[in-house]
Amino acid sequence: MFRPLSVFIGARYTRAKRRSHFVSFISLTSMIGLALGVLVMIVVLSVMNGFDYEMRTRVLGMVPHATIESPEPISDWRGMAAKVLKRPQVVAAAPFTQMQGLLTNNGQVEKVLINAVDPQEERKVSIIGDFFRQGSLDDLKAGSFGIVIGDKAATKLGVGVGDKLTFVAPEVTVTPAGMFPRIKRFTVVGIFHVGAGEIDGHVAMANLDDIARLHRWKPGQVQGVRLKFADLFQAPRISWDIAQRLGEDYYARDWTRSHGNLYQAIRMEKAMIGLLLLLIVAVAAFNIISTLVMVVTDKKGDIAILRTLGATPQQIMRIFMVQGTVIGVVGTLIGAVLGMVSALNISSWIAALERLLGLKFLNADVYFIDYLPSQLMREDVVLVCGAALVLSFLATLYPAWRAARTEPAEALRYE
Repeated sequence: MFRPLSVFIGARYTRAKRRSHFVSFISLTSMIGLALGVLVMIVVLSVMNGFDYEMRTRVLGMVPHATIESPEPISDWRGMAAKVLKRPQVVAAAPFTQMQGLLTNNGQVEKVLINAVDPQEERKVSIIGDFFRQGSLDDLKAGSFGIVIGDKAATKLGVGVGDKLTFVAPEVTVTPAGMFPRIKRFTVVGIFHVGAGEIDGHVAMANLDDIARLHRWKPGQVQGVRLKFADLFQAPRISWDIAQRLGEDYYARDWTRSHGNLYQAIRMEKAMIGLLLLLIVAVAAFNIISTLVMVVTDKKGDIAILRTLGATPQQIMRIFMVQGTVIGVVGTLIGAVLGMVSALNISSWIAALERLLGLKFLNADVYFIDYLPSQLMREDVVLVCGAALVLSFLATLYPAWRAARTEPAEALRYE
């Protein structure tokens, strides 16, 4: 099989034993360094992708993409929802009412945001039904004053399904005897676990009619309509347009106000961490320069002989470019394979390590999820490998140029 002289000699130099074991060691470490850089970059980008995915699907699957509300209670929410659903970008709409307050039990107190929902309609706009550990949304019967809470809140308050909780609203009732806080007893009918500390600890759900009675509204009145969009990034613009078309009495709120900063922070962190890790890959790739410079010094005699046999400076240059490129390709391939395997399994590995050590690396009170997610994306692998190969190739240019300038007579003088 025909092979160009430069490819044949360059590949042979890569696998041949050199007189200098130190040069061989430096070549090996350059390859290992490049592989480790590619591995780490793929794993870290996959983890950042995992955080991004969990933010979009899990957290933003629980909080509204957007809401249309009014300062006054809305009586005909079905008619308003029908108008909203005419927009092709809106895939579902459901009524809601919110009420903030405190949940208490046996001296334990927990702040809470109660989302009053219609159990049948809520499934269209929320993924909460997939995360119940006990009970379900269907247990929120009108008039029963049932409540669904997260497992973190249930643990802190020391309650389970069937237990009673006291809800204290931040409003007072004026009586002839004085002013008293508005208090209502609820029965726990369900416990969920989303994995997000903010939701599991401070969000609860109740029936629409029950919270309407606490607000002293008429039956069927709600605070607003929650919207689900096919593309959540269209929510800010379209929700405000919908509110303006409905009239001056309506206004819109969207997810970018409640969780937009967190999402943007994740995207920015991915970009910045990717850039920093690329510098690590660049350092590993440019170690090839020192490797090839020492190889050129080690092979001066061979270069001189090749020149006397008729090899051109361009052929000599290509020999060492091939050698450096082979180091880069092998290191990149090893790093890519190990990186993909690690990215696909790192979540289970970290979970096993947490169980072994009895530690929790991600605290849901600090982070919005309590486990390490990972999502491997083909685009990231291609980008990382492409950058590593380009940097490896660029690192070969100076040593190869230096080899091409070797003078045969000068190199053979002391041979």
